[in-house]
Amino acid sequence: MRRVRPGTTASRGGPGSRASGDERALTSVAAGDRFPGGASRDLPRLWHVTLSVSGESAPVAEVRRALEQLAHDHPFLLTSRYAEDHAEIRYWEEARDLHDAAAVALRLWGEHRQTAGLPPWEIVGLEVIDRPTYHQRVAAGYGPALATPVGVHPF
Repeated sequence: MRRVRPGTTASRGGPGSRASGDERALTSVAAGDRFPGGASRDLPRLWHVTLSVSGESAPVAEVRRALEQLAHDHPFLLTSRYAEDHAEIRYWEEARDLHDAAAVALRLWGEHRQTAGLPPWEIVGLEVIDRPTYHQRVAAGYGPALATPVGVHPF
């Protein structure tokens, strides 16, 4: 089953689909319009982000120091785990929607590589989930335990 955002269509080439070059009518949303249930579309929400990076081996002490510097510069970082050739950063991001939270996460490593002294690794994974999904996973026994210590730790 394919999920579709409200106001979009799941059709691909079937009745009602747009041919290449066709314009889609845009509609405006009046100020104060709400999602079902009363939540405003523009209010920020909390998103749990897991960013995974990997690359050439680097001295573990340097990786740890760089992640500690990143956490110092950006105290929103919840926890980081690292090894000589990969790391994982978990944190909460406040953003309007998943797209905004993911965009910030995808810029994090590159934008702070120089200032924090991070290794020249590439992003190899990104997960962004909303707060209710995070708590459902924890309650079901999936995902990180709530007692996971905050800070920078080896794998």
